[in-house]
Amino acid sequence: MSACFFIGHRDAPETLRPLLDEAVERHITEYGVTDFVVGHYGRFDAMAAHAIREAKQRHPEVTLTLLIPYYPFQGLKELSQDYDATFYPPEMETVPKPYATVRANEYMIRTSDYLICYDRGQIGKTRDFVELARQRERKGLIHIENLAEEA
Repeated sequence: MSACFFIGHRDAPETLRPLLDEAVERHITEYGVTDFVVGHYGRFDAMAAHAIREAKQRHPEVTLTLLIPYYPFQGLKELSQDYDATFYPPEMETVPKPYATVRANEYMIRTSDYLICYDRGQIGKTRDFVELARQRERKGLIHIENLAEEA
């Protein structure tokens, strides 16, 4: 079983939708990915979740998991209805809330087999997360697909 995580700019353009759809389909059919994990901050995460829901209609074995960065999480009941599962990374109980999203994303990058991202190379957290993933990629531990390179 392979897991894929998503990282991207919260203001990602709607024009990425077809690229996300293609990337999700490719990860399922070519790489055998069955588990997809997304956050819920910004347009990129929303588009990724939508692409996976669409793919689930063709591939019912696929699961969509919502990453929960801190507990208690406001609006979890409403959000989680659109997902197959939620995931709260281990050892997050003592992480202060302002740092929780960063730590949760770092955990997912360290434990995922694939990363679909939208990184334009601008200074910021997205670039930092993708650089962390690139360090793992050089060791053969993760495969990265950057949609900004295809857009």
